[in-house]
Amino acid sequence: MAACSVIFRLLFLLVILSASAVRVLSAGLGINYGQIANNLPSPSRVSVMLQSLNVSRLKLYDADPNVLLAFSNSNVEFVIGLGNEYLQDMTDPIKAQNWVQQHLQPHITQTKITCITVGNEVFMSNDTQLWSNLLPAMKMVYNTLVNLGLDKQVIVTSAHSFNIIGNSYPPSSGTFRQDLAEYIQAILNFHSQINSPFLINAYPFFAYKDNPDHISLEYVLFQPNPGMIDPNTNLHYDNMLYAQVDAVYSAIKAMGHTDIEVMISETGWPSKGDPDEIGSTPENAALYHSNLLNRIQAKQGTPAKPSVPINIYVFALFNENLKPGKTSERNYGLFYPDGTPVYSSGLQGYLPGIVYYSSASTINACSIFSLVILVMSYLIIA
Repeated sequence: MAACSVIFRLLFLLVILSASAVRVLSAGLGINYGQIANNLPSPSRVSVMLQSLNVSRLKLYDADPNVLLAFSNSNVEFVIGLGNEYLQDMTDPIKAQNWVQQHLQPHITQTKITCITVGNEVFMSNDTQLWSNLLPAMKMVYNTLVNLGLDKQVIVTSAHSFNIIGNSYPPSSGTFRQDLAEYIQAILNFHSQINSPFLINAYPFFAYKDNPDHISLEYVLFQPNPGMIDPNTNLHYDNMLYAQVDAVYSAIKAMGHTDIEVMISETGWPSKGDPDEIGSTPENAALYHSNLLNRIQAKQGTPAKPSVPINIYVFALFNENLKPGKTSERNYGLFYPDGTPVYSSGLQGYLPGIVYYSSASTINACSIFSLVILVMSYLIIA
């Protein structure tokens, strides 16, 4: 019994040490939790893992009840997703109310759901009916939240591909695509009315792989480089991500709004790709994420918004082995499904004292022994 007491105290100390060591990770950082795979750990195991890493914000692409239940009574804030396939239904007030009552209400008293994304990259589709349904669906979901008294607790928005930007250079001359102008103008008016952020999926990787002879790898990886000067503002940009964000701010301003926050709903770098996906290596992925984490930790803003710390959700938590498309699509994860890091990066440096398990079995005596040895090593070093 005395031995069990000692082990318990050592394990408790391990948790305290781990939590204090990684606390900086959560500042300004969210992670996308995609699940297009057949080998991922259970949501309950993911909950333990992420809480030990002190990750405080997760973004889903659906409203998976198993995930929301697994994170009940935790400090993790959730963005839940309402897929494009639901947009037409969401223009119907009865169907919108049913969705909210079935997917949001049962969990919101115990799980911190703070946002619903209505649709994802809708304007990447050629379906103009889908384009037309987006804003009515957003409005109907919002009105449903108002009727249920949840509009102060849960915000409504939608996530867009950076492809909606027609011109991004220089950042101060950013504009939306002309064929989308009427749709986006109305969406921006709605964001302004309900005070919700505009979400953009921004991937400097795409720009680099499409034009590696003219775009500096150092510029897209936040590495030391000369950068570029915006000739209209004289602002200096040392990385592409910040230039992309400010181009979106400029495009929004060109449509008459200066009161809407831009949030990065996805950004990342693949650790593997097809031969034509230049730059998709674990080394580059490690640099991108470690340098980005350093800037998030420093609470940096962009050159045009220096006092507004960047608000970012990294893509993605795990490699997803069933995602269609090019090899890179299945290799954006920070972690393998067994919980081990895909590559050694700055993220690794934020996670001392964390032990990963490669199966869903219960912790056995050897595992406990390993934990005890790890804690003892902490005590010896201290």
